[in-house]
Amino acid sequence: MNFAVYTRDGCPYCTKIKQVLDGKGYNYVEYKLGEQFDRESFYQEFGEGSTFPQVKLGSENIGGCTESVRYLSEKGLL
Repeated sequence: MNFAVYTRDGCPYCTKIKQVLDGKGYNYVEYKLGEQFDRESFYQEFGEGSTFPQVKLGSENIGGCTESVRYLSEKGLL
């Protein structure tokens, strides 16, 4: 599975979703605000007012931490 996690420093939900993915042994690429993208491109990708983190599986946007955990649970991936 190809997860991409868009994070920002100091975000507890970003840390949590990475712990969940790590705990299940899933590979992911982390993109950090200010390093690989800026806030403007983040909003263009995920919508104005989107919060951190945002998780994608392939080209599908799963959502933030809560939505991602729900998605993984519903798909039997947790």
